[in-house]
Amino acid sequence: MNGFRVCGRNGNSQNSGLGWYTVNSAYGDTIIMPCRLDVPQNLMFGKWKYEKPDGSPVFIAFRSSTKKSVQYDDVPEYKDRLSLSENYTLSISNARISDEKRFVCMLVTEDNVFEAPTIVKVFKQPSKPEIVSKALFLETEQLKKLGDCISEDSYPDGNITWYRNGKVLHPLEGAVVIIFKKEMDPVTQLYTMTSTLEYKTTKADIQMPFTCSVTYYGPSGQKTVHSEQAVFDIYYPTEQVTIQVLPPKTAIKEGDNVTLKCLGNGNPPPEEFLFYLPGQPEGIRSSNTYTLTDVRRNATGDYKCSLIDKKSMIASTAITVHYLDLSLNPSGEVTRQIGDALPVSCTISASRNATVVWMKDNIRLRSSPSFSSLHYQDAGNYVCETALQEVEGLKKRESLTLIVEGKPQIKMTKKTDPSGLSKTIICHVEGFPKPAIQWTITGSGSVINQTEESPYINGRYYSKIIISPEENVTLTCTAENQLERTVNSLNVSAISIPEHDEADEISDENREKVNDQAKLIVGIVVGLLLAALVAGVVYWLYMKKSKTASKHVNKDLGNMEENKKLEENNHKTEA
Repeated sequence: MNGFRVCGRNGNSQNSGLGWYTVNSAYGDTIIMPCRLDVPQNLMFGKWKYEKPDGSPVFIAFRSSTKKSVQYDDVPEYKDRLSLSENYTLSISNARISDEKRFVCMLVTEDNVFEAPTIVKVFKQPSKPEIVSKALFLETEQLKKLGDCISEDSYPDGNITWYRNGKVLHPLEGAVVIIFKKEMDPVTQLYTMTSTLEYKTTKADIQMPFTCSVTYYGPSGQKTVHSEQAVFDIYYPTEQVTIQVLPPKTAIKEGDNVTLKCLGNGNPPPEEFLFYLPGQPEGIRSSNTYTLTDVRRNATGDYKCSLIDKKSMIASTAITVHYLDLSLNPSGEVTRQIGDALPVSCTISASRNATVVWMKDNIRLRSSPSFSSLHYQDAGNYVCETALQEVEGLKKRESLTLIVEGKPQIKMTKKTDPSGLSKTIICHVEGFPKPAIQWTITGSGSVINQTEESPYINGRYYSKIIISPEENVTLTCTAENQLERTVNSLNVSAISIPEHDEADEISDENREKVNDQAKLIVGIVVGLLLAALVAGVVYWLYMKKSKTASKHVNKDLGNMEENKKLEENNHKTEA
């Protein structure tokens, strides 16, 4: 019969060019080794052995062809791990690295021994690589250890590769240094691989991911496992300084608190700076902020900051402190007499053009007030208000409370009722503070109503009394305030005696209407006079033309008169 027959199994066995049959097995799996021999007719028994490194055999399993019994030799490392089937296939459970041997299947007859060797290869997948002992930070232009990439429990040993942003890192003198080492556990015979990366970083490595991988051989060939990404904090020096004003406002006004913040673009950023105030050549050492409290207008200027150890690296910003001053003259409570002149000025001083608004009793005025001759209606609460529109919250206002005083002035009027049964007497009073009115009647007559008063407006009001006198009476109106007491009297005829009525006092509100009506009447009169003048001229011209004709008419009329007289004389003679 043939020496041996080669058979493969599920793609994890192979036949070498020298006739070696190899079985590949994963660590911990069951190794299955077919005998690969045709079973002879006169087979007595089959056995399996393995060969030591020195070539000496170690028998591990025996199976009789007649008794169908299986016996396993007392080999400690294979105790309870072997199984020999009826077709003499040997199975070894829980594959170990030490199972990598040359096993031989032996079929024995009375006159011959047949052998078929099998090489066992065991593979152990390494653990997923991990970057450990990572640097807390990397500094630009300095070669520094980045970390260790470690992969454990591999068999056979694998190879570690480093990557930056997915691209392989190769050793480069002074920039990339890779140190690889492997260690084998004497008990498990498994390898631990460690690769140390020293790296010279630049600012281009900010937020760049670094990874590593392990490449190993398994039962089905070469494989690669990658680690998780690692991103490192890159330290680099400050190259530029900037200064900020906090809080960020479009405009700063007097009384604000202003914080200057200095920033360097290095990593880590500088923690201390020098701050330079306007007109001060020496810097003030501070943290990255410096606060100005309750700023005034003289704080306007250029503010700078620099690094402490590199004063040439400096930044500056201009700050304008806006201000607004208002001066109202006069202000507060001011008392003047009616008819007085009162100049009023509201002076504004500001960092920009300011708007000015005048208010009187909460009503906006069209222009600033000016008093050449005070009236009672000029009294009130005046407010001059100004603001800078571009500066939020910058407003000023001053107020003037104007009091216009006057002694009581009295004018009395009378009017007869159309029925002729009563007369109304009105006492018109002007003055401030409001005068009190008192009536006195001398004579007889009944008083119908003496309590009616008008509202007190702009220093004026009136009191009205209605009487029906049976004889002539005198009515006296007394008006009195804190300044003076004024008395006026009016004679009123008996109700039976007609008399001329006096016109009522014209109110302030109607005075303008009356003036307008007067202007209209004057215009009409002037127009009529002009029309009459034109008519007179036309009439004169007409009369001048008609004089000549008048002479001829008169002559004819004279002749007619003479003829008439002659006829009369003739008649007398005849008689």
